[in-house]
Amino acid sequence: MTGCPASPVVRLWCPRDPGSVVDRAAYTGCPPNSGAPPGWDKDDKAEEVADACVGEAVGMERDEALAGVAHAVRIPEIPVGMSTAAVYPEPTAAAFALAAELGYDGVEVMVQTDPVSQSVDALSDLVQEYQIPVLSVHSPCLLLTARVWSSDPLVKLARSVDMAERLSATAVVVHPPFVWQRSAVATFTPSVAELQDRTDVRIAVENMFPVKVRGAVVNSYRPHWNPVAAGHRWFTLDLSHTATSRIDAMELAAQMGDRLGHLHLGDGSGSAKDEHLVPGRGGQPCAEMLDLLSRNGFDGAVVVEISTRNVAQEERETDLAEALTFARLHLAASV
Repeated sequence: MTGCPASPVVRLWCPRDPGSVVDRAAYTGCPPNSGAPPGWDKDDKAEEVADACVGEAVGMERDEALAGVAHAVRIPEIPVGMSTAAVYPEPTAAAFALAAELGYDGVEVMVQTDPVSQSVDALSDLVQEYQIPVLSVHSPCLLLTARVWSSDPLVKLARSVDMAERLSATAVVVHPPFVWQRSAVATFTPSVAELQDRTDVRIAVENMFPVKVRGAVVNSYRPHWNPVAAGHRWFTLDLSHTATSRIDAMELAAQMGDRLGHLHLGDGSGSAKDEHLVPGRGGQPCAEMLDLLSRNGFDGAVVVEISTRNVAQEERETDLAEALTFARLHLAASV
């Protein structure tokens, strides 16, 4: 054999510097003494890969990493973003700064009470300042944001789509309306379809969960907290919500099929509380879901949406770095 093709770019996380993701054009899987492409030195590249902390990342000694460089991994072209909600109660600008520092591919803007999150101009300035794109916009559907932009969920959705278009984001995340939002309930499904026909932005309706009221399980969303039966063109699958609703996340992904256009990566223990744990710290099949998306042609984004509201800044940074590493690792396919 006179030569081996170079592998795709390899993206490696270094635990000495959790914010670094190092790109290496690794030349792997070739037998000893095989010829390398012109200008390429296999031993030097092996040194580069080892120096990029492959060994440390998998708990190996450096020499073992050198010997096992053929097992380096590649990352599919699935962007991994961070929700601005993941730094709440810190402001939107802090989320952009941290996402850029940690090496995320972009952010999902949760439109909330922070005026910056509501302003295309202010968000555009953050994109330029931190050189990180907006991947998606989350419509202001929460109780906390009940009067942001409007009290009408469909007005909120239309403004979210406009924001996404102006920021070159590819998706808008929206919840089914609450049961008391009667005007939106009556027309939500056809209104989403009509808006979708007018935009290239994916309007991805998110799976939610029932709530307990005086011990009884209540569906507080309409037509249902599980939006699949409504037949929307696109869905967001949220892994914290599957834990809270105690449904099979992999089965839900199968039901969504090629309409699964966006993933909220988090975890949960099955508590009635929507926990949004760091992936891997709960009972959801986070790794299996990422592996599925890496192999089934998924062309949306994976967005880390975890809760750090009750932790110190250092722990917040560590949790978000860990979540990013988890996503990179489990989206990886063997070269």
